[in-house]
Amino acid sequence: MADAKTHRRVAVTGVSGKTITADVVERGEGPVVVFLHGLVGLNEHWERVVDSICHRVRCVTLEMPLLELRGVDCSLSAVSAMTMQFLDKYIGEPAVLVGNSFGGHVALRVTHERPELVCALVLAGSSGLIERTVVKGAPVRPSREWLVEKIGELFYDKSKMNPEDVERAHKLLNERGGARAMVKLSKTARRDNMTDDLAEIHQPTLLIWGREDVVTPPSAGQGFMELMPNARLCWLEGCGHAPMIEAPVPFGEAMHGFFDELLQNGTIKANN
Repeated sequence: MADAKTHRRVAVTGVSGKTITADVVERGEGPVVVFLHGLVGLNEHWERVVDSICHRVRCVTLEMPLLELRGVDCSLSAVSAMTMQFLDKYIGEPAVLVGNSFGGHVALRVTHERPELVCALVLAGSSGLIERTVVKGAPVRPSREWLVEKIGELFYDKSKMNPEDVERAHKLLNERGGARAMVKLSKTARRDNMTDDLAEIHQPTLLIWGREDVVTPPSAGQGFMELMPNARLCWLEGCGHAPMIEAPVPFGEAMHGFFDELLQNGTIKANN
């Protein structure tokens, strides 16, 4: 049933050998679509998009405890490796990967390194090509005021920013090592420029980009489209860096159109 929701916690092994526990929420049946969030993202940030598509696909939102990662586990490559483990162990078939920001970069790295795990990509404000960091100069213990300003930069319409997200980020970033983890993850992403790798990613790719994104600006979306062999670009007007929150309805509509294309070319099969 599309409305049935299951929640579970799953274990993957970090580069360090430590067990890392992630939260997974599933809805729907059919071809598998796995959603990957950004540095301060949550499974719930995908909910309204999932609402619009779960009647035709199996939606799996994967929430990694990014700001709790430490040492060698706290890097883009380590998170990508853990995501590959998750896909191998818990999914077991080629999936459509949907990623925002850091999550988009992880999706790209997974696709490049393990192409058999991925049948198609949806990238929204992905890092990996051009980005402006929002964590530069992050204090060891960020204030609420600093976080309101920085999280606000993710949105064109600041009213779409949820105060609860600010409170959660404030709590996580003021726990020991939280802010350092965010800065470290951001730095490892910026160092991993994928310009030379994108031509090798042949999976059908939908780029959903906010026209007013100031973190990964429109030139980034345009760059991905030009460098990836099978990519097309969908612009969302009046939208910033988190379109699944700021514009979930047009985001869902764009995904429906993409699924129609994937069905037509045989990349995915219809949910009967």
